[in-house]
Amino acid sequence: MIGGLAGKVAEIDLSVNKIRIFSTPEDIVRKYLGGKGFCLAILYDELKRLEKKGVKSVDPFGPENVVVIATGPATGIAGFPTPGRFHVMALKSPLTSSIASANSGGDFGPYLKFAGYDALIIKGSSDKPVYISIIDGEINIHDASNLWGKTVSDVDSTLKRSVNGRFISVLSIGPAGENLVLFAGLMNGYR
Repeated sequence: MIGGLAGKVAEIDLSVNKIRIFSTPEDIVRKYLGGKGFCLAILYDELKRLEKKGVKSVDPFGPENVVVIATGPATGIAGFPTPGRFHVMALKSPLTSSIASANSGGDFGPYLKFAGYDALIIKGSSDKPVYISIIDGEINIHDASNLWGKTVSDVDSTLKRSVNGRFISVLSIGPAGENLVLFAGLMNGYR
C-alpha cells in the first residue's frame, strides 16, 4: 500500500442498507492525488456506470446522486501543513446543477483515516432519516428519527454523548439539509 493511505474504501448504499468494503485502488490514487482527485476519479466511474444503465439526468436529491468523502495522503499526519483536510464531492449540486465540491478541516478527515478508510462512497436514498457510524473500523447504518429537526450542534453533542464523546467527529446536515435548502452544506462540528 502506498504511504499515507489507510487502505480501504466503503461504499454505502442507503436504498438497500448495504455496505461494501474494498481495498483502496492504488492505480487511482497514483493518478489522482489527494482527496479531491480521488473523489473525481470515483465520480467519473459512477457517471460511466449510470450512463451504461441509461440514466440521462441525475436529480440532486434523488437516489442516482453519489456523494464521495475522501482524505488525501497527508490527512492525519502530525506536523504536515493542514493535516485535518478532507474533500466532499457529489455528482450534482442542487444549487448549481454541476459537480458539488467542498473541503473542510477539523477532526473528521483524520478520524476517518484512523478508522481505516480513505473514502466513503454514499449512494441511494433512505426512506427514513438515517446516520452512518464508523466505530473501530466497523460501519453501521442507524435510524436517525430522534435526531431529525435538531441543530448541527445538538446532533453533534447527542452523538458524542451516545459513545462517551472521546475521539468522535460528526459530519451532519442539520435542518437546512433536511429541508432541502439548495445551499445547505455538510457540517463538521462547527466547520
